[in-house]
Amino acid sequence: MNLKLTFPCRAWLDCVLCYAQDERFAFLAEWYDPSAALLRRYQLLYYPKDGSVEMFDMKNQRTFLRRTKFDEIHPEDLFVGNRVNVFSRQLNLIGYGDQYTANKLGSKKERTLAMIKPDAVTKVGDIIQMIYDANLIVTKAKMTKLTWKQAVDFYTEHQSKSFFNNLVQFVSSGPVIAMELMGDEAVYTWRKVLGPTDSGVAQKDAANSLRGQFGTDGTKNAGHGSDSLASAARELEFFFPSTTGHGPSNTAMYSDCTCSIIKPHAISEVLTGKILKSIIENGFEISALQMFNMDRVNAEEFLEVYKGVVAEYTNMVDELCSGPCMALEIHATDSPRTFREFCGPADPEIARHLRPTTLRALYGKNKVQNAVHCTDLPEDGILEVQYFFKILDV
Repeated sequence: MNLKLTFPCRAWLDCVLCYAQDERFAFLAEWYDPSAALLRRYQLLYYPKDGSVEMFDMKNQRTFLRRTKFDEIHPEDLFVGNRVNVFSRQLNLIGYGDQYTANKLGSKKERTLAMIKPDAVTKVGDIIQMIYDANLIVTKAKMTKLTWKQAVDFYTEHQSKSFFNNLVQFVSSGPVIAMELMGDEAVYTWRKVLGPTDSGVAQKDAANSLRGQFGTDGTKNAGHGSDSLASAARELEFFFPSTTGHGPSNTAMYSDCTCSIIKPHAISEVLTGKILKSIIENGFEISALQMFNMDRVNAEEFLEVYKGVVAEYTNMVDELCSGPCMALEIHATDSPRTFREFCGPADPEIARHLRPTTLRALYGKNKVQNAVHCTDLPEDGILEVQYFFKILDV
């Protein structure tokens, strides 16, 4: 029996072959479904050629989202442990979906601990910018004040050294900022950013390094970095416990304060360092700082005062839970009023015309993605700070 095969047109075939040969990265992802109180698991596929995504429901073995162009995800967002927002679903990337993705994206990815010491906390904006300039990203951050015992426990490997007591005394003398950094060869890269341990040597041999710019000597040397992957794992667990325990407490004071949040879009656009630097240079004290990943329920609760008041409420909720944000306690006299003035009008376009030097004028895009949230009502300043630093920091 003779069969006559009819082939589709060549252009269509080329398109199919090209589509099939597109490079793709696969991840295992989890999403908590609040309506069903279930943790749902998906395979997330990302196609870098056109920035499209596809999702497969692993339990029900069916396509959940057909391949769709999605501009909100970028290759640098894709690593195990990160959270990405896909059409209002905040997905936790818990594993690589295939060996190709693991080899291509995961082989050099490392986590390390960075700590800004008390002498350089006011330089946090410059330091975070240096971190991003080195192609590292900040995945966790917390300002804390170590007790003497906590400092001893943290530096236990140096207990027999002559400088130990001076080091412990200095590190427990004021607030520090602990951060988890993520990136290719993060341990080595961060230590290179830091520069030589002795700040005097750094000023001569690596003047552009962190210690070269902000350090004083071998102890007051602006920053700390894990010296190996094993040390990084131990030190990250100290500040950001993955199991039981809470880690060192935050530094919120809950008096003469207001709340500010650096929004997820601004963090994604590498504006964190610039915003923090602007805040400090304009005379405001950042008395507490911490990164959070808001779920939708928390975002709705925090922004409830705007529900039915502003048309953008739903979009504001979407933005706040679209990725990591950074909550700040701003300490100053009459801080709710003075800091709100410094942030500027909620609409960045209006801000750029009327108050071009304000935060939203400089870093905002639109009324929803306007770089920062600030407390609007004076009586809500302490309440908003408490929401993050007492209720969410558990």
